[in-house]
Amino acid sequence: MSASLNETDTLALTGLDRALVAFLQEVQPSANPLHGELAARVSQQFGLGHACLDLSTLAPELRQSAASLPWINGPNSPLVLDGARLYLRRNWSAEQNIRASIAARLAQPCPVPANLSETLSQLFDTGAQTTAPDWQKVACALAARKRFTLITGGPGTGKTTTVVRLLALLQSDPARQTTPLRIALAAPTGKAAARLGESIASAVQKLPTQLQQHIPTQAVTLHKLLQVRSNLAQDAVPELAVDLVVVDEASMIDLDMMARLLAAVPLSASLILLGDKDQLASVEAGAVMGQLCAGADQGNYTPDTLAWLAQTTGAGLRAWAGDGSALAQQTVMLRLSHRFADDSGIGQWARAVNAGDSAGVARLWSQAPDWRRDAPASVTRLQPGQAHDPRLKALVQQSWQAWLQQLENFKSSVCNDAQALAALKAFASFQVLCAVRDGPWGVDYLNQRIAASLGLPGEGWYAGRPVMVTRNDYNLKLMNGDVGLCLNHARGLRVAFPDGQGGMRWVLPARLDAVETVFAMTVHKSQGSEFDHVALVLPDRPVAVLTRELLYTGMTRAKTRLTLVVPQAQVLWHAVAARVLRSGGLTDL
Repeated sequence: MSASLNETDTLALTGLDRALVAFLQEVQPSANPLHGELAARVSQQFGLGHACLDLSTLAPELRQSAASLPWINGPNSPLVLDGARLYLRRNWSAEQNIRASIAARLAQPCPVPANLSETLSQLFDTGAQTTAPDWQKVACALAARKRFTLITGGPGTGKTTTVVRLLALLQSDPARQTTPLRIALAAPTGKAAARLGESIASAVQKLPTQLQQHIPTQAVTLHKLLQVRSNLAQDAVPELAVDLVVVDEASMIDLDMMARLLAAVPLSASLILLGDKDQLASVEAGAVMGQLCAGADQGNYTPDTLAWLAQTTGAGLRAWAGDGSALAQQTVMLRLSHRFADDSGIGQWARAVNAGDSAGVARLWSQAPDWRRDAPASVTRLQPGQAHDPRLKALVQQSWQAWLQQLENFKSSVCNDAQALAALKAFASFQVLCAVRDGPWGVDYLNQRIAASLGLPGEGWYAGRPVMVTRNDYNLKLMNGDVGLCLNHARGLRVAFPDGQGGMRWVLPARLDAVETVFAMTVHKSQGSEFDHVALVLPDRPVAVLTRELLYTGMTRAKTRLTLVVPQAQVLWHAVAARVLRSGGLTDL
């Protein structure tokens, strides 16, 4: 998690920060102590997720010393000074490659389907009278006219539905009747890829029969699509044989991976990125989706774009007129949530947190009923005095009651694929999400407490242990973020993972050397997932990672019920006021 530079001024430098300065001084010594401080701060910012060091936030003498840095000269210099930004060269190169690739894609000719308006009407016009723009229809129209499109929106706004209709639109182009588009679907994690495939498969069934042809429903991880096996800097970038690539959960893509994606997709192909610009950015450096979608809520569509959209879709978008960039003309924000109605409790919380509305959050907190076994409210609160609070035990026992009953039934028999899949589905109906890993309100401790509360062992392998893969394992075909469940199998104790095709992959526990118990997981790890009921656990004191973006992301993993576990209400107010502000140059686009 990152913070703004002002928040990191007092943070201690790491050994890596100091090592960079020592290396630079060894290669090309500088007698100016400010030069070493600048280099250390660049490294520090990179460790906090920033693409660069924003010099405008520094004291004048430090800012001015950047121009005389000895390590910014030449085409292979380790640091790069670009205006008021100081970069590690790797980050600067990645950012430049992203900028150049997007500009080239936006300039590429892209034949518009001859039946565009007709098919859009077939896909979207329901006969209902409304004056509000159909943003899904607008997104499909814009994506059909250029080689690069950004589609952003909160949970339930229909990003996947939009893409399915877009795929149907493009595949129905008369020019494509004999040669269907070669389409690749991807997401940053295995879990997100599986959910994308499932969502598309479901949405395809709702299309007119004649438009269901040649729409893929299998998604892969970005690592698999881009053939990343070890290190981004070492693995050769493949040239994908595709006509269209769709990537979901794009807010999770870091700077290096985005540069690799853009390099792999040929300029003759279209690239569509889906994501929620307000979610947490990637764990690694860069907030690519957030920066590229800056200003998406204003639209900033030029007169030419507005006229074309009016003619093609009938949408009147003068309220979103402006003089935006070429990228802004290909950016669409979906605004109507089909999951959270205006009066939805979870929706109200998410909007208030996202807007930084501290007063609104305080009002919602005071209105939320305390959690109890029979509480009917969609949002409840729990203020435990300590992690041993019996109400926490009651919460997890009740929320996983159906899953626990399944485990009980499996004690005297072995599980087949269908039973394992049902057990995983029952387990995924509820999830505990934490802001932190350490301490009494962190993932590590709560995993032990929850296991004990459910009558399960706290360590080792046992039937019922849920685990998350923490590192890609290509031999086992498991990706970082995949969740499995240890169960009794005909061959003994095995961990069952969905294979993405309705079956299960049974893995010997001894072969899993990078997994962790996942009764509780961090909010970061939950990205790309949805759960019927989420218990969002905050620590009892403010910490750097606790921001409104984290709150928003955690809350919106819940589809129907949200329980806020907040030991100290002041921590909640602090989180709403704190923001992730990552430095980078992609906002210039």
